[in-house]
Amino acid sequence: MLPLQTMSQLPHDHITPYKESEKPKKEQVAEMFDRIAGRYDFMNRLLTGGIDIGWRKKAIRTLKKYSPKQILDIATGTGDLAIMAQKILGPEKITGIDISGEMLEIGKKKLQKAGFEAKIVLQKGDCEDLQFTENSFDAAMAAFGVRNFEDLEKGLAEIHRVLKSNGQLMILEFSQPKSGMFSPLYKFYMKIVAPQFAKMFTQDSEAYQYLNESAKAFPERDNLVNILKKVGFKNANYKALSFGICCIYRAEK
Repeated sequence: MLPLQTMSQLPHDHITPYKESEKPKKEQVAEMFDRIAGRYDFMNRLLTGGIDIGWRKKAIRTLKKYSPKQILDIATGTGDLAIMAQKILGPEKITGIDISGEMLEIGKKKLQKAGFEAKIVLQKGDCEDLQFTENSFDAAMAAFGVRNFEDLEKGLAEIHRVLKSNGQLMILEFSQPKSGMFSPLYKFYMKIVAPQFAKMFTQDSEAYQYLNESAKAFPERDNLVNILKKVGFKNANYKALSFGICCIYRAEK
């Protein structure tokens, strides 16, 4: 196991979508998602073959026994996780935040179509500077979002702050397969195939090259578990899915 690094030393924090840009990572990420918002859901289904839907459902169900009433959806994007969680968990309210205004606009249209406008609120916000008081939420969740944090430890500490005592955290994130046979195929797909598909359908191959680079640099598995413990969480653990392509992380305040 690698030793836990300090915030400023995490390689993940320095991976940015547009290498030629001088803007901070946070601004670049917001700009990237604004650019690809219209094709984001389509690309998710295309690049994962739809398996990401099953990952989300499995991750949400890990919260079911806790019956959370107030849920925070971190980096909600177009609201897929929030809508799915409302259907599976039936909480009183889900608050979804994201730094991309274009993604949120698409999400709000999806809420109208699903009839969840009274149950789910989507708003623009910085996941590393949450505008909520301490002990506000029974659970927090994030799907493929924390790897976009500019300061991972700060963002996770903020989530810890706004959770109630014994509040639950669920994170779903990409990881690198450990299988000797599957790992080379995964690396080829992420480095070559995914960016080429993105170039064809979104004209922004850099966004999906960033996906590959940020996934490689992300402190996954035991390293992320250690960071969760460092910022104050307890009972932190993970479960690998689909040959290790992604992992569900669980922790408690």
